Amino acid sequence: MRLLPFPVVARILKRRLPTTLWGRSLLIIVLPILIMQGAVTWAFFDMHWQTVTARLSEGLAGDIAWAAESYRDEPTPANLAEITDQAQRSMQLSVALRPDATIPTEPRRGPIGVVDRTLEAALDSRLDQPFWFDTTRYPAYVDIQVQQRDGVLRIIAPRERAVATQAHIFVLWLMLATALLMGVAILFIRNQVRAIERLADAAEAFGRGEVTTRFKPHGAREVRQAAAAFMDMRDRIQRHIDQRTALLASVSHDLRTPLTRLRLELALAPPFKRQAAMKGDLDEMEHMIDEYLAFARGEAGEAPQTVDLATLLKTAGEDVKRAGAEVEIAAPKGLNASLRPLAFKRALANLAGNAASHGEHVRLSARALPSGGVEIAIEDDGPGIPEDMHEEAFRPFSRLDESRNQNRKGVGLGLAIARDVARSHGGDITLDRSDLGGLKALVRLPG
Repeated sequence: MRLLPFPVVARILKRRLPTTLWGRSLLIIVLPILIMQGAVTWAFFDMHWQTVTARLSEGLAGDIAWAAESYRDEPTPANLAEITDQAQRSMQLSVALRPDATIPTEPRRGPIGVVDRTLEAALDSRLDQPFWFDTTRYPAYVDIQVQQRDGVLRIIAPRERAVATQAHIFVLWLMLATALLMGVAILFIRNQVRAIERLADAAEAFGRGEVTTRFKPHGAREVRQAAAAFMDMRDRIQRHIDQRTALLASVSHDLRTPLTRLRLELALAPPFKRQAAMKGDLDEMEHMIDEYLAFARGEAGEAPQTVDLATLLKTAGEDVKRAGAEVEIAAPKGLNASLRPLAFKRALANLAGNAASHGEHVRLSARALPSGGVEIAIEDDGPGIPEDMHEEAFRPFSRLDESRNQNRKGVGLGLAIARDVARSHGGDITLDRSDLGGLKALVRLPG
């Protein structure tokens, strides 16, 4: 048989081994203990138990040979009585003669066979007459029969004379000690892994915009150092986000004041040729400021709530209708998800608005995923986006054209905001080709 190359064996073992830190740590502790137990048990049975059993079997075989040869030399009732009495007093053997009988022809062996092989070898080396024995009929005795000229000499011997019967005590103590050591190791590993799991949960919660105030570093020193470093990093990132939000809010407020004055002056000025175009520019500037602020701020401070997705899609569908596109909604009743409603409504409005601005027919659907979580699809029958530009479409300020035509509403933040919201919920957004002919945006959220 051809052996597999080492890299192939390594890959097979890697796929079979546990993938979690808990499983691998447990394997590191349990596997050596099991190997040690197996080695100690094998050494005990091979070097001690079998040796002791062989010596006991040889001693019993010698006594049986003495009884059989003594009766063969003088097959009289008086000699049999003397042999029986001496064997009972000195050797704990029960000897009886079955006249005109023969030994059985079918052997009777135990399920393991170690004792049978040892006793058979010992009897075969000491007895000249045919013999038969049974170690399974009586739990505490061994039945040995030796063929004589006038019948069968049957000898019943205590089992401890042929086998070291206390071996199971050693194995039992070994198993109890192993179970105790494994229990202590499992508890220790569980406590160490739980600290890492809590750190991972805190990092994941922070990535979703949730603040875990109860998280405290614990566990081994290295784990506490990693947790402290994470908390410092979290605080720095949060300060940066707060500073960026405050800066953008201040800029928005400062810009809105002159914009409001310009709008007021246009409203009070007499009609002129470029008045409508200037009002449109002011609207576009206000829309740009709103999008900049929404992108920088997000809705991270909003508390998650259980939201009915059918109602959410219906609200987004009404916005699509107001934009002049036909809408189709497909969402099962009772399909809920834990969301930050305002943030997710904004993300869904951005996706649905993009679909309505590029297509005439929009489909909004939602379904539960087999692996848990939900999937929301926004499809249109527009021109779509080439597959090699899907990731480019999610970049902030990307409008998929080099000229960044300002005559079109928007600044290229719709998909970026939507993906940011989805990822803050622990999910993501991907783009694909819709069967309507246009683009399909898939929003996947964890359960």
